[in-house]
Amino acid sequence: MYILRFALNFNSMTEIPSPKLISSLRGYNLLPAIIFMPTRRRCDESALEVAFDKSQKQNIEKREKREEIFRDYIEANPEIRNHKHRKILLHAGIAAHHAGHMPAWKLLIEKMMSKGLLEAIFATSTVAAGVDFPARSVVISFADTRSNDGWRTLKASEMQQMTGRAGRRGKDHVGFVILAPSQFQNPKKISELLKSPPDALQSQFRATYTSLLNLLDAYKSISQVREIAEKSFAFRHTAKTVASLEKEAVTRKAQILQRLEGSKLTIDDVRGFERLTNIKTRLQDSTQENRADVRHGWLKHNAIVGRIVSQGRSGRRFFIILQVVGDTIVAMRDDGEGKNFDIHRINAIYENIYQLKDNAIARAFDEMFDERNPQIRETVGKAKIDQNSEAVELVNDAIERLLPPNLSEDKIKLTYQVLWENWSDAEFLYKTGRDLDTLRNEIWIPFEQRTSVLNHFGYLDLTTETVTESGKWLADLRVDRPLLVGETLKSGLFENLQVKQAVALMASLASDPDRSFGELRLSESSNEVLTGFEEIAYSVEKIEIKNGVPPAPEINYSAAATAEYWANENVTWSELVTKTRAEEGDLIRLLSRTGEALNQIAHLKKSQPEAADVAKRAADIVLREPIR
Repeated sequence: MYILRFALNFNSMTEIPSPKLISSLRGYNLLPAIIFMPTRRRCDESALEVAFDKSQKQNIEKREKREEIFRDYIEANPEIRNHKHRKILLHAGIAAHHAGHMPAWKLLIEKMMSKGLLEAIFATSTVAAGVDFPARSVVISFADTRSNDGWRTLKASEMQQMTGRAGRRGKDHVGFVILAPSQFQNPKKISELLKSPPDALQSQFRATYTSLLNLLDAYKSISQVREIAEKSFAFRHTAKTVASLEKEAVTRKAQILQRLEGSKLTIDDVRGFERLTNIKTRLQDSTQENRADVRHGWLKHNAIVGRIVSQGRSGRRFFIILQVVGDTIVAMRDDGEGKNFDIHRINAIYENIYQLKDNAIARAFDEMFDERNPQIRETVGKAKIDQNSEAVELVNDAIERLLPPNLSEDKIKLTYQVLWENWSDAEFLYKTGRDLDTLRNEIWIPFEQRTSVLNHFGYLDLTTETVTESGKWLADLRVDRPLLVGETLKSGLFENLQVKQAVALMASLASDPDRSFGELRLSESSNEVLTGFEEIAYSVEKIEIKNGVPPAPEINYSAAATAEYWANENVTWSELVTKTRAEEGDLIRLLSRTGEALNQIAHLKKSQPEAADVAKRAADIVLREPIR
C-alpha cells in the first residue's frame, strides 16, 4: 500500500471550518477520514460543528446500522446510554475520540469505524498509537500538540503513526495524508518529520524504590544490583560510549609507554606534567585578566571630569575630560576639537583637576606643555598580580622536580620534548578517566541515592545488604509514590481510616498533581486525614532532599474530594459527572488508578491485615460500574 502525501498552498489561509473540510473530503472521495486535532476541546467542537451543519449528506442505511449496534452495546455498557455525543454519533456518523471520553464510548466508536459506519472521527494524536482505525484519509491540522507539560512539537514517531493510519487494508491501494491549514500548522516542520527516521527507543527502566528493593532481594548484594542496572537497555548507549573510551584509553596509554622507553619517565610523570602545565596556563591567563581588571579599575577611579589625559601612540596628544559616560570619555583636544574615545585608550592621567571654563582650560593645557602637571602612577592591585606570579614560579619548580636527577642541559631539553610529545595523550587519559567515572555513575547514582533513603526508613539494611521485612511488603506495592504509602502504613494511620477517607487519601496520590476535577470540597474528617498525611510526606521529603532524591509531587486535593464523593455508594455516575464537570475519561482514569492502588494494599493481608481490610472495602466501592 502506498501513502500519497500532499499539502495545500495555504500560507495566507485561515483554518478551514470543519463542515467545509468534511464536504471537501467527501467531494474528492476521501472519506472515511481521521482528522487529527491538537486538543480534546477542538475534537469535540469540530464534531459538533459538522453534526449541526444541515448541508451534510446523510446515509439512512448506515444510520440504522449505527442505531442497531448502539442498542445492543448499551445493554452491557449502560453508562453510555445518555452520552452527550450519542446523537452526533448516531445521526451524523461523526465522532470525537480522545482520552477525555469513557473507555466504553471509545470502544463503541472503534467498533463502528471498523464496520465502515462512520464518515470521520476527530481525534488527538494519541489515538494513532495502538488503535487500528481503518480510514481512507488522514488529515493533519497541526505540527505542535499539547501535553501535560504544555505545547510541544510532534515527534517523528508520532507523525509516522498518524500518517500510517491512511489507507484501509484490502480496500485502498493508496492512502491520503492531507495537511490542513490552522494556527498550529507548520508545513515545513511536517515535511521534516515525514523524512525523519523513527525516534530512538527510550528505556522505561528507572531507579525506583520498588525496583531497587526487588533487585536487591533477588540478587542479594548491592554490587550485583549495580551490575544489573548497568546492563539495562537504558544504559546501552552509555555502555557503548564507555567501551569506546576504554579502548581508546588503552591505545593511548600504550603509545605513551612506547615513547617513554629509555627516558626514565613514567606515565605518572607525564600526567603530572600535563596537570601542572594546565595549572600554569590558568594562572598566567588569570594574571593577564587581573592586570586588565586592575587597570580598568584604576582608569575608572582616576579619569574624572576636569583632568588631563594623553591618548595616542606618542602619548603627547592631550585632552581635558568633559564627561565620562560608562567607559566612554567625552573630551576636548588641546586645539579645541572635541573627541570621544574608549577609556582603555588612555595612555596616562595627570593629577591636576581644572574647572571647565575657557580660561581654566587654556591654563590646563599651558601647564601640561610647561610640565607643571605631574602624571599619576599606576600602583593599585600590584600585590594580587605578584601573588599569581609567585604561584607560577612554584608550579615551575614542581615541573622541574618531575625530571630525573643529574641530567645534562641537552638531556633536560630532550626530556621536556618527550613530555610535550605525550602531553595531549596524558590529558586525554585524565579527562577520559573522569568521564568514565561520570558515565558509570549515570545509571547507578539514582539507585544509590534511593538506597540511602530506604536504609534510613528501615526498608533495607546497608550493613548486611539485605531487604528487611517491611522492605519485602513495600516491594510488593505497585502504587504511585510507594515510600509515602509505606510510611503511612507503618505509622498506623491507614488502618484507622474510614472507607471514604481511605479512598480520598489514595486518590490524592493516584492523580496527576496538577489536574483539576472540579469544585467539590473534601469533608472535614478527610481533610484532617490528608493534613496528617502531609506531615508524613514532609518527613519523607526532608530525607529525600538530603540524599539528592527529587521529592514526590504535591497531593491532589481536587482528586481526593472527587473520589470521596464517589465513595458514597448512593452516588450515580451521572451525578458525579454533573457535580465535577470533569471529562468522563479523566474521571475513569482517576478512579481506576485509585481502585487499583487500594487493591495493592488489600493484598498485604499478612503484613498489614487491618489496613488490607480497609483497602479491600474501599476498592470494592470505588471499582463499581462503570469503573472497570
